[in-house]
Amino acid sequence: MIRSVFRYLKFFTVTTLAKPERKLLWRDLNSWFFSDSWKEKEIIRDDRIDGLHAAALWLLNNQQFNSDKGFSTFYIVGGHTGSYPETSGYIIDSLFQYADQFRKKEIIPQLIECADWLLSIQKKSGGWQSGYVHENKPEIVFNTGQVIRGLMKAYHVTAEKKYLEACIKAAEWLCEIQEPEGYWEKNAFMGVHRVYDSYVSAPLLQVWKETGTEKFKIAAEKNIKWILKEKIHPNGWPEDCDNTIKHNDRPILHTIAYTIDGIIECGMLLEDKKYPALIKRSADVLLDLFMEKGYLWGRYTKNWTPSEPLICTGGAQMSIVWLKLYALYKDEKYLAAARKMNNLLVYIQSGTLEGRKEINGALQGSFPLWGRYEPFAFPNWATKYLLDALMIETEYRS
Repeated sequence: MIRSVFRYLKFFTVTTLAKPERKLLWRDLNSWFFSDSWKEKEIIRDDRIDGLHAAALWLLNNQQFNSDKGFSTFYIVGGHTGSYPETSGYIIDSLFQYADQFRKKEIIPQLIECADWLLSIQKKSGGWQSGYVHENKPEIVFNTGQVIRGLMKAYHVTAEKKYLEACIKAAEWLCEIQEPEGYWEKNAFMGVHRVYDSYVSAPLLQVWKETGTEKFKIAAEKNIKWILKEKIHPNGWPEDCDNTIKHNDRPILHTIAYTIDGIIECGMLLEDKKYPALIKRSADVLLDLFMEKGYLWGRYTKNWTPSEPLICTGGAQMSIVWLKLYALYKDEKYLAAARKMNNLLVYIQSGTLEGRKEINGALQGSFPLWGRYEPFAFPNWATKYLLDALMIETEYRS
């Protein structure tokens, strides 16, 4: 905590900030150190809908900052990054859903431009690179799965075979490099197996459902079975879950949520409840912690001991997880937890709504803003998952 205070003070004193960013920093400082009222703040329905549309608009505006039509991240110091292929893939997935749910057909050509750009940078192997596009890094398993999500949605919207063909080529590559046990190590981030690749198995199943190619289903289920048998502790904690090597003993909420969501999504695509039933305990532990404290932390050890401030992306992802479990089990506790988390996230997002175009409607990386995960930044994936959480809640409530 003391280190966080020094990080905040150093940033605030040496940086020239625009008025909206100053207001946001002061808001977080006051909320974090002097008041817990934000934990119980009730957001009225109109504010939630406004937050939903503001998130979508920020993503659409964000796309205009790069000529390739991919999506970037915004840092208070440094400005916009280059386009990020991985997140661009699953962002257009969300925005296609937004266009359908709210009859915003006029944005579809903009999303198709991004899909065509993603086609243009697919590697010969079938995969997509890690990092920002200008880095031109080798293809990576996780990133490839997320681009499949966007291109499958582009295929369903346009019926153009080129998108499906790219997804088939990517799925073939993922099957080819998968280890016999079911995990990925070749072309995996950091060259190590990780359980959050469950979030790759789900798009593999999307391609299987469209094509009927059985090996895509076999590869996805092999991965999920390996995770559930070998890597989920009896208390629900996922082993080998962090996106670092140094902190693998206390993974971030972001990748914990990826792991849970991927397994639940696989169960939904397979129309088989056994997989969600086996990972539900992980979601339930986090639900109990959240409902008791009104807050989730950024990292958790194998005993669910917390550290570091909330990672907003992970909070939004857990809301999505709980909403999916509500759809499966009709247990009101999941809907209540998701609504409470969405309240918190819309409150955090509200600090940007009077800001300049670069941040207006975005969700910050950490709460408070100076937390260790994406500090003083607005990662595009945070806003993407906020949009998803609010769209799903809105759909269920209607």
